[in-house]
Amino acid sequence: MWKCVVSEPLIACPAILALELVPGEAPDRLELTRDEAQELAALMAQDLSALLPGVEASRFAVAGALFDGVELLRPGFPVFATLEELARRVPRVTTQGGVVAFGTHEGHMPAQPLVPDPRYAGGPMRLVPWVLLAPEELAEELTQAMEVQLVGKGEAGSLTADFLMRTLGIRLEHARYLSRDDLLALTCVQYEHVNLAPLWTMLETALLTPYKEETAMGSRGLPLHYAEGRVSVPGIAGWFARDGIQRDNPTHELAGTLFELRQYAALLAAHHVPLHLEGDPASSAGYLVEALAEADPALPAPQLYAHEAAGLGMAAVTVAQPAPGKARVLAHGYPLEPNALAPMLDALATRFGTDRELQALGRVMLDANGALTAPAPALH
Repeated sequence: MWKCVVSEPLIACPAILALELVPGEAPDRLELTRDEAQELAALMAQDLSALLPGVEASRFAVAGALFDGVELLRPGFPVFATLEELARRVPRVTTQGGVVAFGTHEGHMPAQPLVPDPRYAGGPMRLVPWVLLAPEELAEELTQAMEVQLVGKGEAGSLTADFLMRTLGIRLEHARYLSRDDLLALTCVQYEHVNLAPLWTMLETALLTPYKEETAMGSRGLPLHYAEGRVSVPGIAGWFARDGIQRDNPTHELAGTLFELRQYAALLAAHHVPLHLEGDPASSAGYLVEALAEADPALPAPQLYAHEAAGLGMAAVTVAQPAPGKARVLAHGYPLEPNALAPMLDALATRFGTDRELQALGRVMLDANGALTAPAPALH
């Protein structure tokens, strides 16, 4: 029997119920009603009582919602923090004893961070967050037990799994309890498996030691730097021409670097960690702008040139002015998201006084040093 918590202070021990769906399955919805969430919490409490002796002295709180890992692993852990805050507000004397749950009422969750984002609903695993508020004298022992018992023996009970399958209209391969540290370790392995270990270095710092600085290097040599809540990269064209290793096929190498950067940008955005260029105080809005020079009023108006690469489509946009014998390059823009091209072109046109018409190059155009460039005007 879960007891009402009466002692202070209470230490939060965050964790998840990980639902591995049968391939091709998708839940009917991502949120449970209050009554459904309370029923699920009661079943989960029975499971945890068998796994973690003495756990009944804690308050157990469940969010009746299904999340992707990127939503739970964000700086400050907002989903867990919100669940903890709501759990602390619940009166200690309740009909549910030490078990509380939060679901929808009239179609709405009690707080915005507990609302799953449907953009991340397509993954093969859905995560139900929960937290134990343990008395101080029990918290360390309970945390250690969670780290050992959950990953080793934490399969959810048949009643819990059956309730979830019936309620959400899904079939499950597994339903397993994991600590938040287990989720961090699992995500690390997943990212390393797809050659994103440098990105995980940045994310781990942002999540666990955001007050520190950290550096890493992408698989193609692009430096990454975490500081003050953001990840920065050097100006791509300048770095590629200045610090890149000798390349047999520079066009291919640059396209590969931009592809990798798009992967990093997408995952950093999903984890709510901003990406920006070194020296640029603004965070990216789905694109990066590498400014090199101001327009020369003595030269013709700047134009926009589109660099294209297989697998990337629009790889970059160069702003340049025709000049005697060569182009005067003013800036490069790098779209990192599919919907970022239009706002990026608007930003470039506004900043450099040009129209939004793109001159298609049909390829990635580099100068003799390997830097992005634009066509030289014809001499007559």
